Amino acid sequence: MESLDNLRKKIDEIDDTILDLLNKRAKFVIEIGHIKKAQNASLYVPSRERAIYERLKSKNEGPFPNDALRNVFREIISASLSLEEVQKVAYLGPQGTFTNLAAIKHFGLSAKPVPCRSITEVFEDVEKRRCDYGVVPIENSLEGVVNHTLDMFSQSNLKICGEIFLEVSHHLMNLSGKIEDAKVIYSHPHAIAQCRKWIADNIPNIPVVEVESTAKAAEMASKDETIAAISSEMAELQYNLKIIFRNIEDMSNNFTRFLVIGNFEPDETGNDKTSILFGVTHRSGSLFNALKAFAEEGINMTKIESRPSKLKAWEYIFYVDIDGHVKNDLIKKSLEKFSENVSFMKILGSYPKGVK
Repeated sequence: MESLDNLRKKIDEIDDTILDLLNKRAKFVIEIGHIKKAQNASLYVPSRERAIYERLKSKNEGPFPNDALRNVFREIISASLSLEEVQKVAYLGPQGTFTNLAAIKHFGLSAKPVPCRSITEVFEDVEKRRCDYGVVPIENSLEGVVNHTLDMFSQSNLKICGEIFLEVSHHLMNLSGKIEDAKVIYSHPHAIAQCRKWIADNIPNIPVVEVESTAKAAEMASKDETIAAISSEMAELQYNLKIIFRNIEDMSNNFTRFLVIGNFEPDETGNDKTSILFGVTHRSGSLFNALKAFAEEGINMTKIESRPSKLKAWEYIFYVDIDGHVKNDLIKKSLEKFSENVSFMKILGSYPKGVK
């Protein structure tokens, strides 16, 4: 068996090689950036990132885990993009929200996160080119859809260019880390709903108050020792709080889905999703006749939601996700049939599926 010093020396030599290769890679990235700027092309290319991850995953013989491999290369890609231009990413703030976490998960630590006060402001920052991309919540696996995000798509010309799945864990925290100091608990309505049984079973006598975000609750707790917050581990670190109880959500396997919005349309990857907004007339079977276009072509519809139309009372618009990309011939054919049976149709984007 080799000595500890010899093994460490070998690791140092490998690290030196990795550093050298990272700098060689960075030089090629800079050259690519010059070409993209000359062609007025987007620096962020989700299809290329997906191809990199999938290729490396297929070649990985271990023992380095695939999930960690993705995390490492996400940061390499993020740092490489920052050599071309720092990507500004708007998200529903303040700092420490789950949307903040989702933005970091997708764009890496080298992007510049820009907190916004509302989902509307995220859309506005991207539309007015103050930010390159935005990240907004669209649905939670337990609490359902975020209606405000759906409504914004009916008003905006931005495209969906990616999706992010984030597993949600809620923690109860305050300045002292002691439950006896907590006189009131603050959190976002969704977080409160996801922890309702735990709260009733464990701290039924402490009042719970809704605020606009879990991070806002953590910020309030950081300024008042009588306040506790239900929030994320990131918020705990951001606001120098101490966790009283961990993982207080009532159900495990709690995921929130986020969408990446921008001003471009990603290329096909072979594992994509297309989101559509549409309306139908008030005729018997009109919704069925529209949706059967997907069934007839064997297209998998993964989601449907309805929202009241803002233009006319008692009329509705529908949001649908289907598997596939608009550049795929089968999807094109099904959408042509689909469009014949709807009053309007708006393709919100085709984009790589997120990884859970």
